[in-house]
Amino acid sequence: MPKKTGVKLIASNKKARHDYFIEAVYEAGISLAGTEVKSLRMGKCSIKESYVKIDHGEMFIYGMNISPYEKGNIFNKDPLRTRKLLMHHYEINRLESKLKEKGLTIVPLQVYFKDSLVKIEIGLARGKKLYDKRQDIASRDVKREAQREFKIRNL
Repeated sequence: MPKKTGVKLIASNKKARHDYFIEAVYEAGISLAGTEVKSLRMGKCSIKESYVKIDHGEMFIYGMNISPYEKGNIFNKDPLRTRKLLMHHYEINRLESKLKEKGLTIVPLQVYFKDSLVKIEIGLARGKKLYDKRQDIASRDVKREAQREFKIRNL
């Protein structure tokens, strides 16, 4: 059977880009059970309340909800269990040293299939203040208004 190629998005965390400045983006694999992969193929995943921590040189994701597979019976795992992220040690060490800076955290951005493998995109992020969020909203409104004016002018 030939391998499926391409990228299929499963879940994305839109709130992360609203709440944080994303400084760097990394790709990691996830260690999963068989029924979890089948559930992901059906698109049953949520990363809205999840976060990433580094413990003893290993990376784990907490709070990632993968709904139980309907036909999985006894093989289903706990939907909110802690899952290990798969990255090279030098990448984990680099992230760990950057995390020691004040205000930095690691946030999951999206989960997707890449050539039949489940990958997660994580971002090194700095929290936004309320005035930063207001500034982003205002700039987005200005940009939208300019697009609207441009569209009307060119008709």
